[in-house]
Amino acid sequence: MMKILVDTNVIINYLTRREDKYRASSIEVMERCAAKEIEGYVAFHSLSIIWYTSGRMKETEETRREWLGLVCKILKTAYAEHDAIVEAVNNVEFKDFEDNLQDICAQNVNADYIVTVNTKDFEHSKVKAVTPDELVQIINN
Repeated sequence: MMKILVDTNVIINYLTRREDKYRASSIEVMERCAAKEIEGYVAFHSLSIIWYTSGRMKETEETRREWLGLVCKILKTAYAEHDAIVEAVNNVEFKDFEDNLQDICAQNVNADYIVTVNTKDFEHSKVKAVTPDELVQIINN
């Protein structure tokens, strides 16, 4: 079974009504994970980012907890070991520390892909990054 790590931006597309060109395919990716057609993971730190972002969007605490519960029901949690985090701190190839953590978490679960709306941020990742549209195309072929 294919394993993926779902980036925070894809999950936000799924949970909210924000306008994004990948919104429909983000929903499809999450629905396929929910149906257990794909083994989906979320990086541990993405949960706090979702909490923070949804608060800035003025969502209620109840809604925010429901959203996190739904994410944890659909996706398994991936983590990073201390040594890998320290290595990420010193990795200057990644411009964004958070994206580096996504890659480390994807490696820990042996993910086939990181699914993100910003593949350019993952040009140095060890796990191949694809957009939600690209993943849907891979699955359908």
